[in-house]
Amino acid sequence: MKRNLQLALGVIVSAFFIYLALPGLHLPTVVEALRTANYWWLLPSVVTYMVGLWVRTWRWQYTLRPVKLVPAVTLFPMVCIGYFGNNVLPFRAGELLRSYVLKKREDIAISTSLATVIIERLTDGLVMILFVFIALPFAPMPEFYRNVVIAMTLMFLIATAVFMWMASQPQRVERFYAFLVNALLRGRVRQQMDDLYHRFMLGLHSLSKPSDVIMIFLTSVLIWLLETVKYWFVMHAFDFSVSFIVLMLMNGLVNLATTLPAAPGYIGTFDTPGIKTLETFGVDPSIAASYTFTLHTALWVPVTLLGAYFFWREHLKIGDIEAARRAAAMQPPNDPAVQELK
Repeated sequence: MKRNLQLALGVIVSAFFIYLALPGLHLPTVVEALRTANYWWLLPSVVTYMVGLWVRTWRWQYTLRPVKLVPAVTLFPMVCIGYFGNNVLPFRAGELLRSYVLKKREDIAISTSLATVIIERLTDGLVMILFVFIALPFAPMPEFYRNVVIAMTLMFLIATAVFMWMASQPQRVERFYAFLVNALLRGRVRQQMDDLYHRFMLGLHSLSKPSDVIMIFLTSVLIWLLETVKYWFVMHAFDFSVSFIVLMLMNGLVNLATTLPAAPGYIGTFDTPGIKTLETFGVDPSIAASYTFTLHTALWVPVTLLGAYFFWREHLKIGDIEAARRAAAMQPPNDPAVQELK
């Protein structure tokens, strides 16, 4: 029932965003733009995106270092499986799925792995906001988008500050945590919560040193610049042109919007902000729609197919999402890293 409600909410959000995109679209123009596009430009765009995937893999390897040094070639299939799960399942279930595979392959607790995933999402959000603010002097936004970005900026900054404080002040966090659980929990539930807490704190270790924070942030900037380069390559397949700064703005707004619950594949939440951003800068809405649909497909198809292959190679099935949820809630085996943190 809960999963059905989540899926229904995502479909409603996607339908609302699609509804917002419909006014101004002229279907014959959209079809004609798709028919006459030069799809050879998709080849360098896909290559660029795959390079970005390897950079993402290195970033995950870097955030996992305090726990265990896992080779990038081992992590790359898991990153692709995560994208596959995010693209075909609601509510970013792929993040849990890749943590589940990491637990099976490297015996790293799911709660620890998910802490590193949260670090990735926070830095991604901050980079998207940075892109938007860099673009603002050159590409002003409508007031509504500006207000949304300001609100999300505050949320991401607060969340980042909280996690960095937790990583840098583990003793204080430990005292605060102990005060709460002593008052609320007892017995086996307390024991399980203690294990989850210590595993999660272990995953935050990569935020404990300023040099590590800077490295993770700079890597995230490189990842999203590479993705913007993909936007630039795909743009050349169509009969319009905007500056790279505008594409940075589009990239930022699109990916901030995809943090909202939506139907699998970010239908609507990806497309509408992209169309509206380009429309603001003089691109015909129908041309903008054909470009955004193609870009969305070029982002979705290659990594989803690659992730599906690795998903099949790992002998996984969709039902493993439930197994991952159960594994995340169970007491994990002891290891020296967690005992040292305790």
